[in-house]
Amino acid sequence: MSKGSSGMEVILASLEVSRGRRVSVFVSKGGTGILFQILISASKELPPSEELMLQLHSLLAKVGPKDRKFGVKARLSGALNATVNVTKQNLQNTKLLLPCLQVLRVYSTNSVNAISLGKNGVVELMFKIVAPYSKKNTTLLKVALDALGALLKSKTNARRAVDGGHVHVLLALYQDWHHNDARHRHMLIRKGLLVCLRNITNIKLGRKAFIDTDGMRILYNSSTECLPVRTLDPLVNTSSLIMRKCFPKNRLPLPTIKSAFHYQLPHVPAAGPVAQLYSQPPGVDDVVDESDDNEETDADTENDTENEEDDKDQGAANDDIETDLNKLHPKNNPGRPFEELRVYERFFLELSEDFQVTLSPKHVPIMSCQEDCSLTKGEHTVHSPSVPTTAPLTPLELDTILLTKDRDRKGEEVGRGGKQEGSPVNATRHIQSPLLLGGIATRRVGGGGGGGGSNWGSDCGSEGAEDEAGEGAVLEVPDTMVKGTRSVPQYAEVAYPDYFGHIAPTFKEPLQERVYGVQRSKIFQDIERLIHPNDIVDKVVYDLDIPSCPVIEDNGESLKFNSQFESGNLRKAVQIRKYEYDLVLNSDINSNHYHQWFYFEVSGMRVGTNYRFNIINSEKSNSQFNYGMQVLMYSVQDAISGRPRWVRTGTDICYYKNHFARSSIAAGGQKGKSYYTMTFSTSFSHKDDVCYFAYHYPYTYSTLKMHLSKLEALRTPQIYLRQDVLCQTLGGNSCPLLTITAMPESNSNDYICQFRNRPLIFLSARVHPGETNASWVMKGTLEFLMGTSPLAASLREAYIFKIVPMLNPDGVVNGNHRCSLSGEDLNRQWQNPNPELHPTIYHTKSLLQYLAHIQRAPLVFCDYHGHSRKKNVFMYGCSVKETVWQSNISATSSDLQEDLGYRALPKILSQIAPAFSMASCSFVVERSKESTARVVVWREIGVQRSYTMESTLCGCDQGKYKGLQIGTRELEEMGAQFCVALLRLKRLTGMRNHQHLLDLESDIIGTQSKVVSPTTYVMEEDEPSFLEAIDYSAESNDEDAEPENEHGGGVQENPNHLDQLSDGETNHRD
Repeated sequence: MSKGSSGMEVILASLEVSRGRRVSVFVSKGGTGILFQILISASKELPPSEELMLQLHSLLAKVGPKDRKFGVKARLSGALNATVNVTKQNLQNTKLLLPCLQVLRVYSTNSVNAISLGKNGVVELMFKIVAPYSKKNTTLLKVALDALGALLKSKTNARRAVDGGHVHVLLALYQDWHHNDARHRHMLIRKGLLVCLRNITNIKLGRKAFIDTDGMRILYNSSTECLPVRTLDPLVNTSSLIMRKCFPKNRLPLPTIKSAFHYQLPHVPAAGPVAQLYSQPPGVDDVVDESDDNEETDADTENDTENEEDDKDQGAANDDIETDLNKLHPKNNPGRPFEELRVYERFFLELSEDFQVTLSPKHVPIMSCQEDCSLTKGEHTVHSPSVPTTAPLTPLELDTILLTKDRDRKGEEVGRGGKQEGSPVNATRHIQSPLLLGGIATRRVGGGGGGGGSNWGSDCGSEGAEDEAGEGAVLEVPDTMVKGTRSVPQYAEVAYPDYFGHIAPTFKEPLQERVYGVQRSKIFQDIERLIHPNDIVDKVVYDLDIPSCPVIEDNGESLKFNSQFESGNLRKAVQIRKYEYDLVLNSDINSNHYHQWFYFEVSGMRVGTNYRFNIINSEKSNSQFNYGMQVLMYSVQDAISGRPRWVRTGTDICYYKNHFARSSIAAGGQKGKSYYTMTFSTSFSHKDDVCYFAYHYPYTYSTLKMHLSKLEALRTPQIYLRQDVLCQTLGGNSCPLLTITAMPESNSNDYICQFRNRPLIFLSARVHPGETNASWVMKGTLEFLMGTSPLAASLREAYIFKIVPMLNPDGVVNGNHRCSLSGEDLNRQWQNPNPELHPTIYHTKSLLQYLAHIQRAPLVFCDYHGHSRKKNVFMYGCSVKETVWQSNISATSSDLQEDLGYRALPKILSQIAPAFSMASCSFVVERSKESTARVVVWREIGVQRSYTMESTLCGCDQGKYKGLQIGTRELEEMGAQFCVALLRLKRLTGMRNHQHLLDLESDIIGTQSKVVSPTTYVMEEDEPSFLEAIDYSAESNDEDAEPENEHGGGVQENPNHLDQLSDGETNHRD
């Protein structure tokens, strides 16, 4: 044996100096198995050689981490029990105990081994070693805690530890080490104890034991004492994770998670989430999951998409890529008989043969159908708009707007209730925005020192304005447009920002830098609610579920909230502390989720006081609020003083998982889901102000109607502008359709022929109500098209534009985030739209089908959207070749024959639009998108250049606007640049040489996307790592969930998680 021992010493010494390479060679030559054989043989000797066991286990501890099959080999060879027996026999022999524990630590990383070791009493053995508290043999203690932590990842072992009363033991040990480790020399031991607690609390029984043994208070107090020492952050982060996980799950403070507003559908779909919603008996719509474990698949990556109903069946890597070549090739089949589509001729008068008959070269009326064209039950309605004057738009006069001083606003509140059935609207109280167009110079009554022509677009208003306007001023103007807007709650008004308008500020608004530790401090304040319940006010101050009196009166100690206006969304406000409020958003109508868009009014504030607002029922697993985005605020006092504008505001902004449980009914059947909190703090500058907060720059349906009326005033004799009503929505609102092009120069056949044969461009926007940025981009497009510049004139001469500026007026009016009144995502209905439930999609598709039938399919189709989890502006298109490249399907060269022109427009935009990013564009077709506008128009109508254009809600990380948050000026500029790009596209498509196509080919080859599971394509991540951990998953079971230090373990978000976020966003962003 002595010779053998000498051999062991030689091997051990050789491996000690190898830095790993020799160990790998040793493993590859079967060294691990030989060591196990020697261990088994040696263990049969009585008593076993202590020196040999020491050397064997020292070798195994070094070899184990390098051998992937170490645990399996140990179990199959019987070495597990041999090591356990040696450990039990040498509890007082620290020299031999240490290598044995090191080997057990490696054994335990194998889940099967961990269960086997637990049955063999090793969990209890580890507790004997780690307790009671002692500073002797700290190295031994650290290894024992690591082994115990690995063992407790097994739920069976965790239950065994709970049944043995060891949760109390771990907490007592942690307290002892916390109090006695004053110089923080034993952080790894303290962290090891926390890891054991974290793994035990992965089971329901463990969480209950933790609460019962006062674990919340113990970890809260110890963590609070650790906060000032930055090097203790790993302890604070792990403690925070444990406390969040053990925080009792609560229901949202709502009677039902269905929308507070009910709209009875004319008929309920046979299947789908809306059918499920209608089939549920009362009282079962919100179920707190009581499953035994609180873990989420893949540590909360959850492929969180806003259209979870559509995408929950996605499975393996790249499973969403369309691999059916028959579906990938456009079928050019309009689908409906031409006789059915002939009725849509009236929307294309400019294409008719007898157009010149209706033309007068000196006076050009807006063309429309003069006869009664009303059709019911899904047919379209064409209204004849009045013929506007041909004078160009002049600066808007405010002489008709009376600003009356009224310090007591009680009279104003009359008529502001959103559910006043049958009450007449005050004809002089409610008005659509008179200041909608951003570039309009405006005068206020009694202009004061600034003069009557003071421009509201400047940073400062006229100096003497405040004296004239006074605080609490009330606007008294006509409200004809607002009265024509129909909402489910029967809103009688729009918000003040629609009265005063919005002028983009001249100053830059940079992305907000995240303060280190902000998320952690907010989470600790939430945990304090459980630790110190007597400090919580818990007073409801606003509640839409009390329709008769949503604003709950008090003694003036609380803020006043209101969301009962067009596009408003706030369901409930609960005062938590003196200056802190929990806010609950309303679900989309006929839905029980989609909480993201918010828009509400606040008044009764104290100047200079810092208020905290928590939106507690957000659903996405990540948000740009963690990456520099701020909320929007609008001050009525500022507007009256000459600065009517939305500004980015808020400090201490972060987004994290909270303790409110999502019902599996609202989470696509998935159990154990939680809501997320978006929190921000802000202060107010003016006394008696009325302020509004919004997710993004609001753009209401009434705003659109006012904007369209202003566009008519921009029309000149050279511009052909027609406004039709495409159809009535489910809620009874009109869906406008615009036609814009240039008038022919004369009635001659040549000019009329050129006029009729111009290529068509078809644009749409705002299918998703919460994506208000899409409307601001559309506003930029419309104003450019109606402009007087030579480029605008050339563009009108080159194309006929058909534009549906708002595909979902009902959703916009009622404050929905994603759906229409049918409770469905309209951008998932394009394959087979229902004329009754989805009229705007049905008739828009019919327009395109009609064009395909008469061989006039658009040259370009583009649907404007907003993107909540990416930066910059970018496009999604459709390509057979690029889709095939992303999949493993085999295709012949003929299958891949494709005109590369689909890349031309985004390529041009990347060259001329500073906010546009070609790197973020994708041209892959996915199965989950087969019923979106982009894919259906490409596949069924045969439009090669069919796009979704996504605009960020946050800001840019490249180009001229790098580091800045996006504003309405940049969004409108993007809409204008889209027009310029179309003009360049016209020139490119008219070129005889095809060099530009060769350039596009090289672009594709140079930027082929990598295929990374489980996304269909990779979009470069916007977000750098933070020094602070962004912990989205309170239930994470991953050892690497917390960084060990601020640099080496900084927040490297799980790459797979990020890929899923990117794809999840694109899955629902189309």
